[in-house]
Amino acid sequence: MANILLLEDDTVLSETLIELLESEGFRVHHELDGEAALDATFAKEFDLLILDVNVPYLNGFDLLKSLRQSGSKTPAVFISALSDIASLSNAFDVGADDYIKKPFDFDELLIRIKALLKRQFNTYNDTILLDNFSFIISKNELYKENKFLQLSPYELTLTKLFFQNLNKTILKENILSSMDEGREVSEGSLRVYINKLRNIGLPITTIKGIGYRLAAS
Repeated sequence: MANILLLEDDTVLSETLIELLESEGFRVHHELDGEAALDATFAKEFDLLILDVNVPYLNGFDLLKSLRQSGSKTPAVFISALSDIASLSNAFDVGADDYIKKPFDFDELLIRIKALLKRQFNTYNDTILLDNFSFIISKNELYKENKFLQLSPYELTLTKLFFQNLNKTILKENILSSMDEGREVSEGSLRVYINKLRNIGLPITTIKGIGYRLAAS
């Protein structure tokens, strides 16, 4: 399942959004204020950020600006009652991928969320096929011959990264950076995770001295 961080201090709207998103198969982590949301991004990896703007302690604009300055590329969509052009411009200036004005249609939000998730994988499809494997973007799940494969959090992070960069060589340092969720991951640990994915059949090639590549066998 894809992990979504929801920053929204309206209790009624939050409950509605959480119910909607979870019914679509997403995991939702909800925070009421910007500082707590920022802390959450350092504690775990998210596939998408849904951010209100006017929230306590740290507003949504400043939160996203901080994340982008730290190198985060996680897709982000603002949901806000602010409808002026200056706010819209500010949202995209700090790194937003989309902006929806309140009140909004929930079906429209879902359409935009799924489009943003697919964009990370450079595809218009929700499923990426490779040999006898299929990776479902909206669910963040890997299947082999239509059988679900249970992966550890680090294995899933690696798998997602490889499918986002299918047929491309990923630098070792970029992989290590992507896997670092608040604690350092060693090259030795990386090799262990790579071997575990190879053992289930993923055709991952070592590019000596550079990194790794996932490509059709």
